[in-house]
Amino acid sequence: MIEGLVFYLFAAITVASGVMVVSSRNPVYSVLWLILAFFNAAGLFLLLGAEFLAMVLVIVYVGAVAVLFLFVVMLLDINYLRLREGFMQYLPVGALIGLILVVELLMVYGGWKFADDAPLSVASRTPDPTAISNTDALGRLLYTDYAFLFQAAGLVLLVAMVGTIMLTHRTRTGVRKQVIAKQNARTKESSVEIVKVTSGGGI
Repeated sequence: MIEGLVFYLFAAITVASGVMVVSSRNPVYSVLWLILAFFNAAGLFLLLGAEFLAMVLVIVYVGAVAVLFLFVVMLLDINYLRLREGFMQYLPVGALIGLILVVELLMVYGGWKFADDAPLSVASRTPDPTAISNTDALGRLLYTDYAFLFQAAGLVLLVAMVGTIMLTHRTRTGVRKQVIAKQNARTKESSVEIVKVTSGGGI
């Protein structure tokens, strides 16, 4: 009974936070609502026994991504009136896309619900959760069955990181950059100039 009440509490707050994310007029408030939704989603993962996913959600998404969004939104000078322009113009397209997504979700749910082997998959025996931890099971799955895909995902992230660094450090005219060799080669004679100023004369 208590677990059911906690589940409905987390689920209701998550859904309400998601609605507030897309309906808030201020982007800063939207990011704060998003952080609240992440915390409650982590609570739902804990109820499901997926403590590793809950910690990843809190550490990665709340501690890094959402906070980064918050600082970017707060530092940028965003014209909120300009952002709201054309809302009614694109509303039919957005409603059509949302309707398509709802239909796809209903098709997936109906295909699973009315499939011939659905009762067998529901009644199949699940492993004992006390025999192996969630993190251990996820690690075995990633580094055995999906080892090559896991390495490929890491390679894609590495290429993206290298590309970002190369774009940042490309040669651009009119941009001053720090040159360590020139700084180390500086001497007192080339860096310091002693100027004798007469009293009351100024520089």
